[in-house]
Amino acid sequence: MPTATGNKTILKIQRLAHNKFVPEYKTEGAAGMDLCAAIDAPITLKPLERKLIPTGLKIELEHGYEAQVRPRSGLSIKHGITLINCIGTVDEDYRGEICVPIVNLSNESYTIQPDERIAQMVISRVEQAEIEVVTELSETNRGEGGFGSTGK
Repeated sequence: MPTATGNKTILKIQRLAHNKFVPEYKTEGAAGMDLCAAIDAPITLKPLERKLIPTGLKIELEHGYEAQVRPRSGLSIKHGITLINCIGTVDEDYRGEICVPIVNLSNESYTIQPDERIAQMVISRVEQAEIEVVTELSETNRGEGGFGSTGK
């Protein structure tokens, strides 16, 4: 089981045969580490097409942590490439390969190259809530005001 050192947690990574890169933080202040496409040949996504892209990685997280797989902002703004589920959660007890569900929201085809950085992964602490079923909730000024109820 991974152990914490100081204020950091240890992330164990198993590289599968089709993986060439260990994720890394590109700067000292980076929150996310890049995930690369572990593919042998380019994959083209047509407009609105979605595909599951393998990373060639399996991970083991410390108890109480999750891995969040997020879009890369450059791919999103420049090419309309993002994740189908916006942010994907990798639970601490998952041991399968991390794959990235990508969608092309642009009007043009986009080709993912082998080893291209396709997403980023952020490690976050999580807490499971204790569920308490009640008959009513406390009142607030907002109440049941939903989408757009607090103004523009």
